[in-house]
Amino acid sequence: MEHYVTLFDGNFLPQGLALFESLERHAGDHVLWVLCLDNRAKQALDGLLNPNLRTIPLIEVETPDLLAIKPARSPAEYAWTLTPFTPRFVFERDASAIRVTYLDADLFLLKSPRPIFEEFVASGESVLITAHAYDAEYDRSATSGRFCVQFMTFVRDTSESVRSWWARRCLEWCFARSEDGKFGDQKYLDDWPDRFPDQVHILRQENAILAPWNARRFPDSNAIAWHFHGLRIRGRQIQWYGNYQVPRIAEKMVYEPYIALLEEKMSTLKISVNQRQETWFDTMRKVVTHPGNLARLFRRTKFSQIKIHP
Repeated sequence: MEHYVTLFDGNFLPQGLALFESLERHAGDHVLWVLCLDNRAKQALDGLLNPNLRTIPLIEVETPDLLAIKPARSPAEYAWTLTPFTPRFVFERDASAIRVTYLDADLFLLKSPRPIFEEFVASGESVLITAHAYDAEYDRSATSGRFCVQFMTFVRDTSESVRSWWARRCLEWCFARSEDGKFGDQKYLDDWPDRFPDQVHILRQENAILAPWNARRFPDSNAIAWHFHGLRIRGRQIQWYGNYQVPRIAEKMVYEPYIALLEEKMSTLKISVNQRQETWFDTMRKVVTHPGNLARLFRRTKFSQIKIHP
């Protein structure tokens, strides 16, 4: 049984439900735990009555330390602050969980993640992290970090020194800006291979988890998971934020099916996402609204003229 954990609010329900469906298709025996950032998310997920889906209400896990820093952080920054705590929340709730894998809610499995876990187990380490594996043209390691908080595995007990160090740093500082070598919850991972050399394993299969920033470097047919960074929902529209060029084949084989699934989830939920949903993408320029054909969207957008937040 693999235990996964993610976090989102009601505005991110379509992506969260798409993630869960991908686990149902490809993950074998699993449980997805969701830290629900509002009641809307919890009510919708509880209403599915699926034993593979378990919710954690935010109110049950907010400690005095978290509540003390909450007013000074945006909703997105507070969600990032919570991320290092999510594995602990699962370990505390299920004594049978041997390891917990944190997933970003806009991640989607394309096939079984077994090869990732086989490599991790063979390493003998207690924490798994993944590199951004940037295409050279899009390398933002200096500002956004060498590693991506997208797919991270923690083994019970033996990973606690790493997880708790990360959680303490995020309590101290976790903002959507680059400052003194920090950025959100992510840049803290940069020195983990040196800081925790006997505990952290970097996934060697760099083509296992793809995203817009490395889609031209690796063929999409090799991907185990895709990180749909830059796709956001406003009102009843799916919008794209970014300046990455994605290969046409990935548009057709990866993006179009995913967007169709998001639209299905939106229709099923009869969802209209709050126009004031806040993420760090809100600091970017609005690029284009998805018109129903992603390939046309990508062809029409002049990525070289668009400035993206680091």
